[in-house]
Amino acid sequence: MDISRIDQRILHLMAQGGWIEIHRDDRRKIEKALCFSRDGWLYPGFDLDLFRRLKRLKAISSRQGKPYRITERGLRLVRAELDNR
Repeated sequence: MDISRIDQRILHLMAQGGWIEIHRDDRRKIEKALCFSRDGWLYPGFDLDLFRRLKRLKAISSRQGKPYRITERGLRLVRAELDNR
């Protein structure tokens, strides 16, 4: 299955140890999603649509209320590259 370039970048970042944190409003609806690198840097091009697309592909998941991490399926989807540019 082919995925877009931005999906590849996010999955590559997560395969190296990154994570996604979500913030909810008072009604428990997802308000925003933030993607962090393994060093704790915030990735600027991440939005809710991209989060929902990765979740729909089952490339990311959360367990026991922890931040979202890449799944085995996500690792299969991402292409191995030295640099994700």
